[in-house]
Amino acid sequence: MPAQIEAWAKVEDRSLWAKRRISRPGWIAEIDGVPVGFSDLTEDGCLDMMFVHPEFQGLGIASHLLSRVEKEALNLGFTRIYTEASRTARPFFERRGFRVITRQTVEKRGQSLENFRMEKLYTE
Repeated sequence: MPAQIEAWAKVEDRSLWAKRRISRPGWIAEIDGVPVGFSDLTEDGCLDMMFVHPEFQGLGIASHLLSRVEKEALNLGFTRIYTEASRTARPFFERRGFRVITRQTVEKRGQSLENFRMEKLYTE
């Protein structure tokens, strides 16, 4: 598992990564001025990244970030948002109204990783 985490988290081109980050709205969760998590939303409604530092998991930070992402999605008129959730994140998203569209196996830097394309639909 550490090899998979390293493969997934490694950033090879920091300038390209930075361009992706500033090309979309993003949010940082802080506790006492210390960043503990972040999330973003692409122009087509993809919750591309959500991360909460392991020491701060279980405090509602991911729920708060997701609520902020959903608020932005609704403000932009989206009728759905989607994500590619890890096996461990899948239950979190399911509890918040997302459904699995498909299970995927993706390869990054020689490591096979299972994730789930999930979506949440919004009605007016």
